[in-house]
Amino acid sequence: MRHVLTIFDLSTKEIDRIFSVTEDLKSKHALGLREPLLPGRTIALLFEKPSLRTRVSFETAILHLGGGSLFLGKDVGWGERESTADFGQVLGQYVDALVCRAKCHQRVEELAKYCECPIINGLTDLAHPCQALADMYTLREYHGTLRGLKLAYVGDANNVARSLAEASARLGVHFAIASPAKYQFDAEFVAQLRAAAPDFRLEMTADPVAAVRGAAGVYTDVWASMGQEAEQAERAEAFASYQVDERLMKHADARACFLHCLPARRGQEVTDEVMDGAQSAVIQQAGNRMHVQKGLLAWLLGAKSPQ
Repeated sequence: MRHVLTIFDLSTKEIDRIFSVTEDLKSKHALGLREPLLPGRTIALLFEKPSLRTRVSFETAILHLGGGSLFLGKDVGWGERESTADFGQVLGQYVDALVCRAKCHQRVEELAKYCECPIINGLTDLAHPCQALADMYTLREYHGTLRGLKLAYVGDANNVARSLAEASARLGVHFAIASPAKYQFDAEFVAQLRAAAPDFRLEMTADPVAAVRGAAGVYTDVWASMGQEAEQAERAEAFASYQVDERLMKHADARACFLHCLPARRGQEVTDEVMDGAQSAVIQQAGNRMHVQKGLLAWLLGAKSPQ
């Protein structure tokens, strides 16, 4: 049984294949074609956290592919009314894939032990693989390639940053992250990156200019993620000099794009001038969530193009 809980659950060849399917389906989508590659297939979206892009993009993706979706909120009683073993074994018989958005990564890992269908991580505290896949696909669209590019991330080393680092390691991208020392990757995660890709170019610095210098993509995210609202004031002070503005973007490659997973706190981690500027790819990036997830679902559920 294949699950996609982190980017490291996918090989480089598998990501390339997902991107190939994505490119094909996106080009057909632009022509008004919706290939029903997964007729009758059903995915469930089990969400503990609120969502716009993840929920709507997955629901639309499976619909375009000829299948359907079920949204499962708190009312289903995950982890409350019955054991995870009972819950997972039953739910896994009803649907073809489960997209899970959870507060704690360990809960998704535990669910995967009992589910008879593939589980896709729709966001946890440690990883956001679907976001990172869409981000890398967007960067590839923007520049025509990924190998050898530098991606700079400015801000908290959160779940998005971790998944971006994993994707960079898989795809031959030089990844630079600028954060205060307290908010950088921990030693255990860095060791995992090194073990998975010994030649991976990882740069960790407290200097945003150094991280951004020569980058083909500049990425940021909110300074306080969901569940960290109580730390908002402390984090705002710690990251005050890490805002992505026009001045910082000038240190990147002249052709660099700006990326943000959204929602953004405009005026904090990024200025309006950058968000709405000519180098911003955030809308294209958000749209690619749907296209890449169509590619992921088609690949994961073994779809074959009609003859």
